Amino acid sequence: MDARIEGEALIRESSTEHPLYDTVVEACRSVYDPEIPVNIFDLGLIYTINISDESDVSIIMTLTAPGCPVAGEMPGWIADAVEPLPGVKTVNVELVWEPPWGMDMMSDEARLELGFM
Repeated sequence: MDARIEGEALIRESSTEHPLYDTVVEACRSVYDPEIPVNIFDLGLIYTINISDESDVSIIMTLTAPGCPVAGEMPGWIADAVEPLPGVKTVNVELVWEPPWGMDMMSDEARLELGFM
């Protein structure tokens, strides 16, 4: 996925090499969209997980639609799932609407679970 506006990437790369990355991803996978029986990571709602050298975690996410009934709550659910992880210093979750979420952002596992494969 390489969404760009005027040459600038809309979705920044994640800190996949950081030792905490996989643990943070698993914590994100523990949070489910209440309307769709798939976790928010596999739905493609987590755009970026950035982890600093000091273990400050910054997560950029979106929702399936701006009118989502849990729009105000879901970023807090993510923070609550990630913050208690050993080694995590702070957590900041930012909700964005660009690029808009699309079904093509779902993992193959999510598509299979929802019957799209």
